[in-house]
Amino acid sequence: MLKTGAVRSLRFFIVPLLGLACSAHAEHVSNPKASYIDIKQRHEQLANNRDPRTAQAIASLGFCTKMPPIAPPTGRMIIPPHYLSGGHGPVNPAEAPVTRVYNDFEKRVAAGMNQWLVTSSKVEAQCAQQQIDTWAQAGALLDYDPSESSQAWYQVEWTLSSIAISESVLVNEPSLDAAQVKRDIAWMNKVAHRTVEFDKSRKQKNNHHYWRGLAAVATGVISSDDDLFTWGNSTYRQAIDELDQRGALPQEMARHERAIHYQSFALQPLLPLASFAERQHIPLMQYRSPSGRTVKDAVDFLGEAIANPQIVKAYTPDEQMVADLGSDFFSFAEFYSLYDPHLPPSIEQGLERPTFASRVGGNTTVIAGHVPGAAQRK
Repeated sequence: MLKTGAVRSLRFFIVPLLGLACSAHAEHVSNPKASYIDIKQRHEQLANNRDPRTAQAIASLGFCTKMPPIAPPTGRMIIPPHYLSGGHGPVNPAEAPVTRVYNDFEKRVAAGMNQWLVTSSKVEAQCAQQQIDTWAQAGALLDYDPSESSQAWYQVEWTLSSIAISESVLVNEPSLDAAQVKRDIAWMNKVAHRTVEFDKSRKQKNNHHYWRGLAAVATGVISSDDDLFTWGNSTYRQAIDELDQRGALPQEMARHERAIHYQSFALQPLLPLASFAERQHIPLMQYRSPSGRTVKDAVDFLGEAIANPQIVKAYTPDEQMVADLGSDFFSFAEFYSLYDPHLPPSIEQGLERPTFASRVGGNTTVIAGHVPGAAQRK
């Protein structure tokens, strides 16, 4: 859902969701083509765009048809850990060569979806669908075990989130081969159930839990799977319930010099997840924890921490790595601003450049399109 003005923004802050504090009932997918944005409206907005930042983002888009096809990896998924030791510190150089194929796959699919969103190009949509289908027919993303390679499990949650999100947009192109789309969604559903079952048998409730929640919700929507959809929505509520009195996610604050990075990284799946739920008429963005916290508290804390990293000293003595924030760091805010355009100044400043995160659909400025200063003009 897109911006609806001050009334919506006010309701975001004052309406408690008492009925959703404990989701014991199944939640229903009412429209498997709703995606996480209003696609018809976004088509129109992009066709009549006057925002320079969005224009810059559109100009930067790649083309699925101009990228080489990405063959699916074969054999058991074994991926080296991201860090050389534990959950922070130096990055393991052995990881990137192994994950490149997954990143290239995500980016090619996202390129086709992003181009279709801007131009309605049937060829680009068909290219993205064919790329997904190649991996679906190979049964990719299924041959792994978290006990053997936790990084493989993480990669599955990210790649599934990416392609299920892209599929949620692509299914609105009528020229796609119906049998191919059905086959591909059935594969994604199988991948989603497998990664969720692993999650249920473990106690990991940090950002990876939220990424699996996004993968479950996006896949649940396109496959009309209420079980996946309901479980994924529950991960959002669990995240909000985790927020402390400052709005920090304690498990992300435990990541030493990357605490601020991981607060943002946890929000990256949570906001698209909530957007999917909202499009199915479940007002997840309004969810309030038993202690009274909402996602606004998490966004505000991140904004304060970016402006003054010293506040994170309450959690870790490590100096924070905030000198060179990537293009995905502020991607969550594009979706957040659809519901509340009043962003912390440091996040508003971070959105002066276009954002990109293949794991949540590619060019997030093209997809969701926050217009800097919109709140001040209301």
